[in-house]
Amino acid sequence: TQATSRAPGAPTVLRLRAWQRAALDQFLASPRPDFLAVATPGAGKTTFALTAARTMLAQDPQTRLVVVAPTSHLKYQWADSAARFGIDLEPNWSSSDGGLPDEVDGIVTTYQQVATSAAALRKLCVDAFVVFDEVHHAGEDKAWGDAVTTAFERAGRRLALSGTPFRSDSSPIPFVHYSGGDEAVADFDYGYGPALVDGGVVRPVYFPRFDGYMEWSAPDGMVISATFDDPLDRQRANQRLRAALSPRGDWLPTVIGQAHEQLMRIRRDEQPRAGALAIAIDLEHARAIAELLRARHGVRATVALSDDPNASDRIAEFAAGDSPWIVAVRMVSEGVDIPRLRIGVFATTTTTELFFRQAVGRLVRLTPDGGSQRAFMFIPDDSRLRSWAEQIAQQRRHSLKRRAGDEDDDVIVHAEVDEVPDPADDSEQLSLFDVLSAVTLSSGPPEMTVFDAAFEDVPPAPTSPAFDIAEHDLLLELTPLPGRSMRPQTAGSTPRKEREALRDKNADVVAELVALTGKNHGQVNAELNRRSGVRSVAEAGRTQLRQRLEAAESWRREISGHRSPWRVS
Repeated sequence: TQATSRAPGAPTVLRLRAWQRAALDQFLASPRPDFLAVATPGAGKTTFALTAARTMLAQDPQTRLVVVAPTSHLKYQWADSAARFGIDLEPNWSSSDGGLPDEVDGIVTTYQQVATSAAALRKLCVDAFVVFDEVHHAGEDKAWGDAVTTAFERAGRRLALSGTPFRSDSSPIPFVHYSGGDEAVADFDYGYGPALVDGGVVRPVYFPRFDGYMEWSAPDGMVISATFDDPLDRQRANQRLRAALSPRGDWLPTVIGQAHEQLMRIRRDEQPRAGALAIAIDLEHARAIAELLRARHGVRATVALSDDPNASDRIAEFAAGDSPWIVAVRMVSEGVDIPRLRIGVFATTTTTELFFRQAVGRLVRLTPDGGSQRAFMFIPDDSRLRSWAEQIAQQRRHSLKRRAGDEDDDVIVHAEVDEVPDPADDSEQLSLFDVLSAVTLSSGPPEMTVFDAAFEDVPPAPTSPAFDIAEHDLLLELTPLPGRSMRPQTAGSTPRKEREALRDKNADVVAELVALTGKNHGQVNAELNRRSGVRSVAEAGRTQLRQRLEAAESWRREISGHRSPWRVS
């Protein structure tokens, strides 16, 4: 998807993918206030949503835009993406800020923030356009769902996005329609299979899987041994998976070693900056995997942990760099854009279909490098993971056949998500769990073996696209929003970042005036607001923030008769 601008103030010409154009037309034609779009990771959901938002803002410039994202990291990613569309979103909003600067089009918040700020958001969101990114998060906790209803029930339009179809077994998600059971009903669905058929959208992903022989001492005192082929109840199956993933056994080091070997092959022969992601069980497990990579392969892996305040910066640095490995728990499970990832190791005990598909979604984004760009997710041969992988593999095989001209249909049987909290998995029980040994065994048909030459080649681009849309209809002219130039903003010069810099300067001058006047911070801030006619720093736009700095400079001259280095011209 590309955006270009011929001159300041000229309409932006946006080239959409066929599915984005079809979804946009369907969204704009829908008479209902709620719309759910499900599109495979890597397909361009953000571009679709921001195109819809630009269209809504052009129709009514007074419309407030609110985006709800799963994580704080993604708030800034959304704000930066919106800036490229000429949309000014504030990701640093909090319920204590009061109103928003007049120059701002809206805010980006998180589901967790909504839970604590529903009343404040309710006031902001009358007739607003709300985008729910990965909307299934609203069903993670009943309190979150209730808060989403309170905050956004008075919005004018609500666009919900998801990377995969989802269920709501216990907490129905507000503003989502359901079938007779608990399956969410999408208004528009663009799956992984159709994206592969279209070509140039996502990568084909393959699933090398590894059997093993594990022996462990269970919390009840029993010593158990089993392979992944042995039938076990859910509790024992969870224990078996945990045993395989233990860094104390040989299974995990062997799988990491094979994944690393494949990564080095890709970096040597295809893509020098290719990267790999290991998804760990918890913080301790993530650190153990990073140490394993250092000790056995001489690799210093990036570790992204939720308790690290710099985790988002680490992810961004990894995405922009060329280091080979990143290890994370849940932070990279969805929404984080690292297109250079070609290898994944699914080394977590979370076995739900939704989480698995989110993890696989980290590998499907195409890069401009060209070639087939096949990706590989290394998985334990656990029956649940095998089921999810086989569904995706069937979509891949069927889609590649269709691209080659074979129109035979494959029937994909969708398994049910059966994971519920296991009392045997709590910390007290795990303290009684002990891994005795874990080794890999040969597993899977040749097609699932990572180094097998029989991987099918990706056929040429399709001749029959999934959507019958003329090429000229993929070009969309976006009318400039009133009162501003629509030249696309770069990440380094957005209005938001200018506001942040001006707020920092305002904080510096307040500290200096506190020292000069002997007044406290509250008194100095109140006086500066009075002198500049600003209600509060949080509600001030760039012009008002500059006026506030000028007022501070004037006040300083009254006191000392000298100019300050922080004066803004």
